[in-house]
Amino acid sequence: MEPTLERPVRQKWPPVTATIIIGSVALFVLDALLSPAGDRPSSLGPIFQWIALYGPFVQEGQYWRVLTCVFAHGGPLHLIFNMVVAYQLGMPLERVIGSRRFLLLSLATAVGSSSLALLFNFQVATVGASGMILGYGGAMLVTATREFRRGVVIWLAQVAIISMLPGVSWAGHLGGFLFGVPMGLALRLGPRVYARAAPMLLAIAAAVAYITAHPERFGGFSGWN
Repeated sequence: MEPTLERPVRQKWPPVTATIIIGSVALFVLDALLSPAGDRPSSLGPIFQWIALYGPFVQEGQYWRVLTCVFAHGGPLHLIFNMVVAYQLGMPLERVIGSRRFLLLSLATAVGSSSLALLFNFQVATVGASGMILGYGGAMLVTATREFRRGVVIWLAQVAIISMLPGVSWAGHLGGFLFGVPMGLALRLGPRVYARAAPMLLAIAAAVAYITAHPERFGGFSGWN
């Protein structure tokens, strides 16, 4: 069954993707300007320290980090790579499904990414939009045409290899992808199904993030971290 979607909106800069790209670049520049002289390029400045995902701080109630971490990046190459892919995948996808649906997709995959990062890397600061972007790939894997799907599969395979490198959050990548696939399936089944399924999947992602942020309340699985 082919997905029943809205007619593509001819926007040069779809608002959700534009916010992600412009916001990420602006915060990166601002964080660099406010960082003390002599800091390493890969170190987190004052803004990123406040918005990065870090289990102990989320556990203390700083839940905004589950979402704001997508706007923080660990260096220029990290930022450029993520923003280029956000442009290549996010913009056409937002144009096809509409900004409201794309916003729900972005929220669910961002929170889903953070939930697995908290589960497996609780004590490690995690930044970047790549988990959320992997969610776009997961959604497109089940909604794209066969020809375009081949390109998505190749890209996903490349990211899987990169995810094994030191310093890369494989758990965050996997979490975004795992929530992106069911969001894509809901899109494929049509607007009515998506309108019901998307908020439910977002709620599930938020619940998982809350549980993984408080391992002491749910069986104490902190030994995984």
